[in-house]
Amino acid sequence: MKINPFKLERYFAKYEFSAPYLLCPSDCEALSMSELLEMSDEASLKMWEELGLGYTESQGHPLLREEISKLYQTISPEDVMVLAPEEGIFIAMNTILEEGDHVISTFPGYQSLYEVANAIGCTISKWTPRKKDEWKFEPEDLENLINNNTKLIVINFPHNPTGATISENSLQKIIEIARQHNSVVFSDEMYRLLEYEAASRIPSACDLYENAVSLFGMSKSFGLAGLRMGWLVTKNSDLFQKFSTYKDYTTICNSAPAEILAIIALRMKNQILERNINIIHNNLKLLDEFFREYKELFAWARPKAGPIGFPELKADKPVSDFCTELVEKQGVMLLPASQYDYEGNNFRIGFARRYMPQALSQLKAYIDKYYK
Repeated sequence: MKINPFKLERYFAKYEFSAPYLLCPSDCEALSMSELLEMSDEASLKMWEELGLGYTESQGHPLLREEISKLYQTISPEDVMVLAPEEGIFIAMNTILEEGDHVISTFPGYQSLYEVANAIGCTISKWTPRKKDEWKFEPEDLENLINNNTKLIVINFPHNPTGATISENSLQKIIEIARQHNSVVFSDEMYRLLEYEAASRIPSACDLYENAVSLFGMSKSFGLAGLRMGWLVTKNSDLFQKFSTYKDYTTICNSAPAEILAIIALRMKNQILERNINIIHNNLKLLDEFFREYKELFAWARPKAGPIGFPELKADKPVSDFCTELVEKQGVMLLPASQYDYEGNNFRIGFARRYMPQALSQLKAYIDKYYK
């Protein structure tokens, strides 16, 4: 398969490990190994200490799949396949889609959610949000894009990069549309459980629709991106079997240490999620103050969920130039909308890390020097 470069990942490769101040990451504050092991109960710690470093079960450790199934309402461990998050997207797209299929995807978005389909030879329609005071995805806009050849509807809520989410009623409408057209729903739920209010949390698509595939993992909400642990969940046994067969040509099985660490984290999920939500809430207050102070320069559509937002630069300058100058002159990394192939003058800002106040102060220093 020939596939276009992943623009966002190439941009991060250039700056992520050299810029001293990252102000655009989409993951939560990383837990250290010692922090995670300190949370462990005696049984989990024993598993870690006695772990054999051989091959693991391709579908995932049974205890890990059991812990994952507890995140859903109608899912059993047999419905769960453990893999790397990006691998999950690649496997799902390559097993569901064929050349000539029509795919609808939320946009802007993580490039692989539509780029893999593009490389397969599918036609892509982009479901974009409306924006007034907030970003909002309307189901009727989705319905206007669908046709008789729509094989797959890709959704991502909470949304990367806008921080938008939808209501349960809107999710039900999406599923009704998919069912009417016999379309599969691929639901990227990597930012699930980071809703600012629990009441705004929508169900997982795989709990509501027999032809839904849900993607989740440890990278974002749990602050454990280094584990490379994610999973696909579906009640469609035919799709699940195809995923299993395809995985034999990717990773075959998962990292044994990462699986045990993921079990420990999921058993302590409430403690980890509370920690991360508190960081987000504290940093959002600082961002609200920042965007009020610099309202002439930025338009701030406050996100509804997740660790990222998508403000707009109002200056008469391309946002890509602004971000390049900022990182090269001040060492602060933001992610311009051009890395999403989005035409607006927006940029992604991340606020789920404890050092965000220091990064924000450096952004202020740059603005005060060059824009006042």
